[in-house]
Amino acid sequence: LSVATSPDFAPYEFYALDENGNAALAGFDIALAQYLADFMGLECQITAMDFDGIATELSMKTTDIGLAGFSPDPEREGAMAFSDLYYLGGQSFVTTKDKADLFPNANIMGLTKVTDIVAELVSGGLDGAFIETAVAENYAVTNPDLEIVLEVPYDQAGSAVGVQLDNPVLLELVNRGIAQCIE
Repeated sequence: LSVATSPDFAPYEFYALDENGNAALAGFDIALAQYLADFMGLECQITAMDFDGIATELSMKTTDIGLAGFSPDPEREGAMAFSDLYYLGGQSFVTTKDKADLFPNANIMGLTKVTDIVAELVSGGLDGAFIETAVAENYAVTNPDLEIVLEVPYDQAGSAVGVQLDNPVLLELVNRGIAQCIE
């Protein structure tokens, strides 16, 4: 089972040191990828890449599934099919503790990696950011200057597996594996 991921989204997927001190992929999505491969009786082959590259790989059918904390999004439906939700979560507004009560008029800035967002928050380049709640909680633990100010309404409150388009058999197997995993 070929799996594409973007390892900058802890606790979903990130690099951690293994027992030998080597960087290894870790996180919930990595464990789910292995679970799904085992469920299907396949070997799990995970490739790390930028988040946007996962959609490209799925649309080109060069990878079977993408696991990167995907929220089902109509804008992505041309590149991938979405499994049933495997995690229900939400979004939070995060800032530094010294700015927690300030909400100035915002200039919106888009960054592609959560690690860049957190670095900009900590350095003062950003006043605040919207980050998936579980990810925000993880970064708040490792960066004591960060504070989750509030959870925000979010239409796509959950994560799904991105599955290669036009592959209903694979989508069904992924959904069955998710259902068994949840059970």
